[in-house]
Amino acid sequence: MKVYIGIKFHADQSNRNIIEGISAALEDNGFRTTCVVRDLEKWGEVHYSSQELMRETFRMIDSSDVVVIELSEKGVGLGIEAGYAWARGLPIVIIALDGSDISTTLRGISGTVLFYNEYDQLADLLAGVLGHDTVAGEKG
Repeated sequence: MKVYIGIKFHADQSNRNIIEGISAALEDNGFRTTCVVRDLEKWGEVHYSSQELMRETFRMIDSSDVVVIELSEKGVGLGIEAGYAWARGLPIVIIALDGSDISTTLRGISGTVLFYNEYDQLADLLAGVLGHDTVAGEKG
């Protein structure tokens, strides 16, 4: 199963460890992952126009089976990615640090919202929902 990871990116790569931690948690459970900043932008080495970036992002989402959105830090792009995935009928799993505020809109289109304190919790949390009916939510 291929999982698209959506996360607010930082130009200084200050959240690279978060992206790598989430990827590792998924890959430890046998999932293949894709993430724009890592796979498309090569950690800031490759640059795209905003139109090209969104077109390529949508292609990455289209080639995925599940979309995992990390929402500890909000971003407009994350809402666009989640909305696009929902419109395409893909299951969406929201993950966020404990205490994060998740909008009712994003809760409404996601099948599951998981809160964590440490990345090592993610492997077990995600294994508990990915591939099960609870992640499917309402598609449409």
